[in-house]
Amino acid sequence: MTALLTFLGRTAPLLLVLCLAASGCASRVQNVLQPLAAAPTDTSRVTMLVATTRKRSEDPGKLYSGGRGTAISLKSVTVSIPSDRNRKIGEVQWPSRMPPNPEKEFAATKVAAIQSEGQVLDWYHRNQNSKRQVIIFVHGFNNTYADAVFRFAQIVHDSGTDATPILFTWPSRGRVFDYLYDKESANYSRRALEDLILQAAKSPDVADVTILAHSMGGWLAAEALRGVAMREKSIPAKVKNVILASPDIDIDVFRRQFIEMGPKRPHFAILTSTHDKALEVSGWLSGGVDRVGGSDLRPYASVLEELGVSVIDTSAIKTKDPLGHNTFADSPEIVRLLGRRLAGQTLAGREATFADRVGVAAVNFAGSAARAAVAAPVAVISGEARDLLKRELSPSTGQIVDGQISY
Repeated sequence: MTALLTFLGRTAPLLLVLCLAASGCASRVQNVLQPLAAAPTDTSRVTMLVATTRKRSEDPGKLYSGGRGTAISLKSVTVSIPSDRNRKIGEVQWPSRMPPNPEKEFAATKVAAIQSEGQVLDWYHRNQNSKRQVIIFVHGFNNTYADAVFRFAQIVHDSGTDATPILFTWPSRGRVFDYLYDKESANYSRRALEDLILQAAKSPDVADVTILAHSMGGWLAAEALRGVAMREKSIPAKVKNVILASPDIDIDVFRRQFIEMGPKRPHFAILTSTHDKALEVSGWLSGGVDRVGGSDLRPYASVLEELGVSVIDTSAIKTKDPLGHNTFADSPEIVRLLGRRLAGQTLAGREATFADRVGVAAVNFAGSAARAAVAAPVAVISGEARDLLKRELSPSTGQIVDGQISY
């Protein structure tokens, strides 16, 4: 009984925050994807290809539910975003009623089904940039179809990237207390995401693929890349970079995923925060094992960089999210940083000051994000610890040592 009371005492504040977050989401207008009758003027537009494993909804303003579909469905969705004078970078101005006011709120302006490979190719040719870059976004836990569409539109717009945006949305119910259902739905969608990654990487019209995944979507992205590596014997070279924002991945599981991707891995950038309350709850639900996105990886940053993993600690960044889980998208500083990477630019001028503050020395993500410097400051660790970490993140030799085969 004492242990139970102690546990409740520690978790009660976080559960209260979760309840408040849930009530706030429940009060929002939900059927927001019914396109406007007339296209607005003086707004920005983001057109994305949306691939989903969700079940169709009969509601034209919802499109897809949180149920699990039996096929991958494709749509082209265009979102109107208010002019910068009417909004703040990092925010999704959710409609307060239907139809929305496009001068002040996000609004769908066009939704079209994509029904053949030829239509996919036509869509891509209309929306590709000169470098033939693609960015695939995988959303996290507690996202409806509309949540994922509007959030990705905001990221694309606010980051300033012109890479072709592709959203992969899996069957999350969009309810904060459906964590286990969402986890199984992510598991259900692994093969579909594998197929999407391979189709993009094998296309002669695509030169560069970046994967941006958030929260539980980070686990799904890592699993899909592991599956791709096992199917193809290695991850295609066009998949150059993977950005995991607040990844909700068991730290032991990620070690296995990383090893099983094989030696020819993309470069990974991991955004972490020790103040992420959502990942604290996830850790408790998962047996007390630390999550990758909620761990302080800075002491190991130099070793991880040798293995192709960069770490960016966002713990010091202020965010309006009470859970501290959406910093990658709702912090103007971080979303601009992502934009520079996706554009293949280095940090300079006043943004270099910000980079120093969050622990990034110098960033040069060529193409759709290529390489990033490791987080700093980095604690000095012993040579023995460095060797151990590198061994743990490297494939096993299969040899028996002291009665054990490394795993």
